[in-house]
Amino acid sequence: MKKIQMVDLKSQYDKIKPEINEAIQRVLDSTAFIRGEAVSHFQQNLEKYLDVKHVILVGNGTDALQIALMALGLKPGDEVITPTFTFIATAEVVALLGLTPILVDVNLDTFNISIESIKKAITPRTKAIVPVHLFGQCAQMEEILNIAHQHNLFVIEDACQSMGAQYIFSDSTKTHSGTMGDIGCTSFFPSKNLGCFGDGGALFTNNDFLADNIKKIANHGMETRYYHEVVGVNSRLDTIQAAILDVKLKYLDKYILARQKAAAFYDNAFKNNPKIIIPYKSPNSTHAFHQYTVKLQGVNRNELQKKLAEKQIPAMIYYPVPLHLQEAYKNERYKSGDFPIAEWLCQYVISLPMHTELDEEQLNFIAETVDNILI
Repeated sequence: MKKIQMVDLKSQYDKIKPEINEAIQRVLDSTAFIRGEAVSHFQQNLEKYLDVKHVILVGNGTDALQIALMALGLKPGDEVITPTFTFIATAEVVALLGLTPILVDVNLDTFNISIESIKKAITPRTKAIVPVHLFGQCAQMEEILNIAHQHNLFVIEDACQSMGAQYIFSDSTKTHSGTMGDIGCTSFFPSKNLGCFGDGGALFTNNDFLADNIKKIANHGMETRYYHEVVGVNSRLDTIQAAILDVKLKYLDKYILARQKAAAFYDNAFKNNPKIIIPYKSPNSTHAFHQYTVKLQGVNRNELQKKLAEKQIPAMIYYPVPLHLQEAYKNERYKSGDFPIAEWLCQYVISLPMHTELDEEQLNFIAETVDNILI
């Protein structure tokens, strides 16, 4: 049996190695390492895949989130609502810009931002909502967009974990994650569903004005070379990464199906185990399974993780501490117990290996080992 990994990038690369190597070699031969032809080619293909008007490619997902906030013209002190159960980048960029992160609780089933918590958190200073489509499944975007419309708020989708997932509106229309709000953001970190071989990210929007502003901000605040209209940053996807992503984009739907197949195997294996709650799948979203995260009942999580490691099975905890209890974000506004669902999840969730190359032998071994440990 092959070594089990949380993400098996080597096996994935081996299957498309000739295409990837050829794409990289074309860039090397051109020596156009910044803003080369592959950048615009990938941008256009991603716009087509997502059915979105504008894709702006940047250096990483955190840059994408920061640039999105900058493009909306938010001012220090403006409040931005975002979930407390997520990766730190979502709140990090809010704080870096002098805005006020307003953290809220999440749903126990989907792990995504709670609609009721959003409603309670809105004040006259609220300017934006940043829902996170955590672990590969969209938040309740129809309700979020309705709330935003009622209160004249911006919506920035953190779609860094949900590339390829689709949200299903009440009229049955389907829309890709990241393309429903004012701006969507994603990461192309290597372990993502669509990942490059380094750092990379992108912003999505159907708004022409915001697209122009985003492009300007990402390019040192200039549209015409050496004429800087606004304060900007330097963030761009290099040509080699764009070439790699353009190849992998052709396989994205196949990759998602492989992840869904692995998740279905786990679901079936654990469905009758009283100590495991398998991931809930929302009727309003497809699930791209960036992570396969279960909730544990009556289990010592650290002991489970240790015993799995002894069997050479990696398992990760996303996330052990909610944002409101992180040292860097402690605030008199929040205290332990304020967000009981997020705090509970941080103690009882664990993520099992999830990637495109899991085979039945590996899945059987993982499932049987987990069940044996939890007897």
